[in-house]
Amino acid sequence: MVKLNRPHIGIFGRMNAGKSSLINVLSGQDTAVVSAVPGTTTDPVKKIMEILGVGPVTLIDTAGLDDTSELGPQRTAKTRQILDQVNLAVIVFAQEPGVYEQELAALCKQRALPFFLVHNKRDLYPAVQPVWNGAEVVEFSCLEKENAPLVEAIIRHLPHNAYSADDIFGGFVKAGDEVVLVIPIDASAPQGRLILPQVQTLRGLLDIHARGICLQPAELGGWLAKHTPRLVVTDSQAFQYVSSVVPASVPLTSFSILFSRVKGDFDLFLKSTPAIDRLQEGDKVLILESCSHSVNKCDDIGRVKIPAWLQKKTGVSLQFDVLSNLDPLPCALDSYKLAVQCGGCMVTRAQILARLRRLQEALVPVSNYGMTIAWCTGIFERVTEIFRRSVNGED
Repeated sequence: MVKLNRPHIGIFGRMNAGKSSLINVLSGQDTAVVSAVPGTTTDPVKKIMEILGVGPVTLIDTAGLDDTSELGPQRTAKTRQILDQVNLAVIVFAQEPGVYEQELAALCKQRALPFFLVHNKRDLYPAVQPVWNGAEVVEFSCLEKENAPLVEAIIRHLPHNAYSADDIFGGFVKAGDEVVLVIPIDASAPQGRLILPQVQTLRGLLDIHARGICLQPAELGGWLAKHTPRLVVTDSQAFQYVSSVVPASVPLTSFSILFSRVKGDFDLFLKSTPAIDRLQEGDKVLILESCSHSVNKCDDIGRVKIPAWLQKKTGVSLQFDVLSNLDPLPCALDSYKLAVQCGGCMVTRAQILARLRRLQEALVPVSNYGMTIAWCTGIFERVTEIFRRSVNGED
């Protein structure tokens, strides 16, 4: 299994329930600021740490659900948004669960998000029932600094796919196979390093004991004249040139399409991409960049190149909105005729699927960067062939 994900665990609850103290006990250090003053944690704060028995995780400390200060509504709204970013919710309370815990549990169930409750400060308050509203309740005290029961509960409730994604190559590549990674080093390449999808794909090859050959586009033809790789993976922006060089007998795909399987919903993207041909004059398209980066480059893939390809392919003038990082989706989603999701190398699959669920509810077709570029350049069938599923009646 290729380790592409670090589990994200959200810690939720009312003010002074002991959320930050609980994080400190889990980490074994003073990771979070603790104070008796209500509202010490004002915004969600991410903390990367290693939990013995669980492994590397990202814990998200959130503001109190019962914050009634002037900025309280904004803070609690941010807290609720975190539900779409985590693989597991831990709901902390100090005395008895009430309306706030009830609301949060309902939101978790609505999202099919695993959760359990922690009855904190058991040194001060009597124990409660071990099950509340169908959810497990763990008795806990931050003063005792004994985190075994809490860690055991995290292990029980954290879904397996939070740790790792399916083999990025879907079993198509085996030990000993040669795979060519076409990595353009041009003006859009970061100085002195590779971008994350390239790094993670190369690591995926090493994990299954396959051989990765890294080439720039100009070197590809010469190498292929003497070798026949199992697969060629290219930056989607180089599709037109690379597809003209790689023989039809050699499977071809892109980093973005690989990631559509492990960080998104491949079948949804596969079915939705043909909606590009139904776009009409003035239609709105939502570009979803799941990261933050400089947009000063004149050839930015999401903001410049994909809009240009879409307008050339459709022959109409379109409107484009770009959403960066994990910013909330627009309210009027049904005004969009297409959404295009990036590969998602910087975020978890849970975060992308939460977005996709909202878009599906609004009946917005969703493609991804690689599939959109492939459709616009006329090689969609070829570069998705090895991963097609039964939705199209193909293996």
